[in-house]
Formats: sequence, C-alpha cells, structure tokens
Amino acid sequence: MDRKVQKINSPDYRRIYHDIIVRKYPDKKEKCLYILEKDTLSALDIIRLNAMIFDNVSKETLAFNQRHRSYKPSAIQEILKYQEKNSLNNSQVAIHFQLSRNTIAKWKRLYSAN
Repeated sequence: MDRKVQKINSPDYRRIYHDIIVRKYPDKKEKCLYILEKDTLSALDIIRLNAMIFDNVSKETLAFNQRHRSYKPSAIQEILKYQEKNSLNNSQVAIHFQLSRNTIAKWKRLYSAN
C-alpha cells in the first residue's frame, strides 16, 4: 500500500483573523490592517492581533491560554532579539510577552549557543 506523507500545514491565520474582523469587529479593521498585510505572519504578529481584537480577557481564559502556548524557534529568537534591542531584563520581557522569567532564561541558555 502506498502511504502518502501528510504535510502538516499551519492554520491560515490571515484568513481567520480577517474573517473575525469583518464579521465581529469591523471597527478594528484599520487598527489591524498593517499586520494582516504582511507577507508572512510570525507568532508574535498573531499574538499582537489577538490582543488588538480581543481586548477583554478573563483571568481563567488568560491562564488557560498561557499554559497551552507553544513557540517556534523563529518566534523565540524574535523575542530574544526584542529583548536585546530594547535592553530589557528577563522580568521585563516576561511581563511584556506574558511569559515566565524562567522560560526566558531557559530560552537564552538554549539559543545563546546557536
């Protein structure tokens, strides 16, 4: 039997967020348009879009989402570059991106060798 290898595609976030904006939040379209017009959306762009569109988030939702986040190496490197560019310490970056200080420290250890 021939088995085809399935390619795991990431969701089309541009289309998803565009539909959400058009249907539920048309007033926020101009605010989010500059991110949606990018060629490729990074994980940080998606987080920014999510924050722009859904302002009010309950503590339970925030805690649930924080536990179930995953980051690609490119997103991690982008966060670490942001830290270096703005001369921030681990605590400041953790607060900005709603991460743990320990997570930032671990990423710095892992990606500083690269």
